[in-house]
Amino acid sequence: MIYNLDDIEMGAPVPTDEPMRQKYFMVKLREKLKAESERLGRPLKMHCTTFGCQMNARDSEKLTGILEEIGYVETDSEDADFVIYNTCTVRENANQRVYGRLGHLNGLKRKNPNMIIALCGCMMQEAAVVEKIKKSYRHVDIIFGTHNIFKLAELIDSRLESKGMIIDVWEDTNKIIEDLPVDRKYSFKSGVNIMFGCNNFCSYCIVPFVRGRERSRNPKDIVREIENLVEDGVVEVMLLGQNVNSYGKTLDEPMTFAGLLREIERIEGLERIRFMTPHPKDLSDELIDVMKDSKKICRHLHLPVQSGSSRILKEMNRQYTKEHYLGLVDKIKAAVPDVSITTDIIVGFPGETEEDFEETLDVVRKVGYDSAYTFIYSKRTGTKAAAMEDQIPADVIKVRFDRLRNEIQGISSGLIARNEGTVQQVLVEEVNEQNSSLMTGRLSNNIVVHFPGDESMIGQMKAVKLNKCHGFYYMGEAVQN
Repeated sequence: MIYNLDDIEMGAPVPTDEPMRQKYFMVKLREKLKAESERLGRPLKMHCTTFGCQMNARDSEKLTGILEEIGYVETDSEDADFVIYNTCTVRENANQRVYGRLGHLNGLKRKNPNMIIALCGCMMQEAAVVEKIKKSYRHVDIIFGTHNIFKLAELIDSRLESKGMIIDVWEDTNKIIEDLPVDRKYSFKSGVNIMFGCNNFCSYCIVPFVRGRERSRNPKDIVREIENLVEDGVVEVMLLGQNVNSYGKTLDEPMTFAGLLREIERIEGLERIRFMTPHPKDLSDELIDVMKDSKKICRHLHLPVQSGSSRILKEMNRQYTKEHYLGLVDKIKAAVPDVSITTDIIVGFPGETEEDFEETLDVVRKVGYDSAYTFIYSKRTGTKAAAMEDQIPADVIKVRFDRLRNEIQGISSGLIARNEGTVQQVLVEEVNEQNSSLMTGRLSNNIVVHFPGDESMIGQMKAVKLNKCHGFYYMGEAVQN
């Protein structure tokens, strides 16, 4: 993306207001990096590795956009002049992966002493992690968290000026900084943050502690961003938030998530709207009505259940019961009969009995999920669940986990085949990785389709006959729209 920095005067005092302050540092760094590139006789290269969720992936697009704006060229190799890890800390093994990778980067930095290594994201919001990096990974140059990724250019400038480790981690923020550069992974679809943070405090989850409290973006800013994306060729957006159903509660003029969807629906040229993640406790009848009447909201709803046991759900602090969840699903299916429902399920939460697990299997059978992300409970230091008694033995969890996956696969494979023989609209996303004569795309319900075609189709909506279902994907053929 081309980003306008022409309104910055370098002779003037450093601006105090955002985003003008960051624009100032981007212009300043452009000159520094240009001089360094000329000295080396080659472009300066940068590499970004993303760990974790779609929120992190969207943050990385912003980080990459800033780095490209100041003069770096992206590379797939970590043997680069600037390497940044956007970290996840939902599970403790994610932290160990980062530590292992940092050891590898140390060797690369010995060969290129001017290399800059930056760490950001959820893992950096933990004070113990930052202390460990300060003591054991002195080759790291910049550390910042989830709340101030917009400051990347300023932090790089500070590092170049001081030569010491720069640490800038905020405990929380109410700031939302708009109008910074973004480098999108896809030209035809994009994630769009509608809110940040989480207020739910599920007992197994660290996210509220590292992402902060909920704060919603102004709906006009969201609509303007999507309008600009559509002008740039985007036909599908994914609205992102830890709990999109609670959107709007922090605004000066509150707006519901359903109300926001109505505004986005009106944007001409936008063909598909997706969103994640909704929380069952906040999913309203108003939202179901909007989905029912919409021509653009995709026929796919990811509705995490986590457990089918009301007793375990209470221990998880999910704030709904099994009965409430099943009633919600019945409402959704009645309003949107062709909807595809997917979910998240945790197996082996502390205190889970065989009877509790059977309740989860009962929900799986009654709902009929097209697919599910299944997780073995992982004790996460800093959460309430980590200190609970009656942690379930690993061998018991493994048996339950396998039973659950088998149950889901047996049900979902039959459900996915329901569209076999029909013609459906497919958004073409890429050349098939295994067979270059095939294209790969997705239906409105998020099911993958492979069919003969060529690269010219990428980013287009194509009518495709779904000839054969192969478990979790279709083989098809394009037909005339």
